[in-house]
Amino acid sequence: MRVLIVEDEELMADAIARGLRLHAIAADTAHDGRNALEMTAYVDYDVVVLDRDLPEVHGDDVCRELRSNGAASRILMLTAAGQVRDRVGGLSLGADDYLVKPFAFAELVARVRTLARRSPRAARPVLERAGITLDPARRSVHRDGRAITLNRKEFDLLHALMKAGGTLLTSAELLRAVWDEYADTGTSVLRVTITSLRKKLGAPPVIENLPGRGYRL
Repeated sequence: MRVLIVEDEELMADAIARGLRLHAIAADTAHDGRNALEMTAYVDYDVVVLDRDLPEVHGDDVCRELRSNGAASRILMLTAAGQVRDRVGGLSLGADDYLVKPFAFAELVARVRTLARRSPRAARPVLERAGITLDPARRSVHRDGRAITLNRKEFDLLHALMKAGGTLLTSAELLRAVWDEYADTGTSVLRVTITSLRKKLGAPPVIENLPGRGYRL
């Protein structure tokens, strides 16, 4: 599960992210609405925990934009306003759930897990490129009709490369997309995963490495 915490109070955002990671939930943070839109354009988050009062781009506008773009992410809206009209207003914008500050962290985790189970992954399109077919909903991969078994990271890495449509992705971009924004770009985890993925996909090789620049399919 991958979650984006959009909260302008950095200490709160970091505390929520750390707490979610303790529950085996990958969590990234954004501290304004503009950054949130940039991150959601690149990563398919299962859940976006969205503070309503944000700088740069208001949380209401972030919610509208995500829905108008057809984002599959479920949205849990946070606000200090607990009146019924405020909750109704947030839900009418396209939010899937609403949580009033201050809240119990256990409740936040429960709501995030519930929303993630409802995430409409089936709506995500099947991708085809270079003889490879990848179905995000079924998490299946075939090459020239041959089923290929990948672990979670290999699958997510291939998914990111296929979504890029042949565009070059840097190592940092792939690490953020497949692991999280705190991945250590100095580690060999990406190189090892690329090597394993290439071996499983077989010949002829389809993942190109441009030294010092990145990878593309």
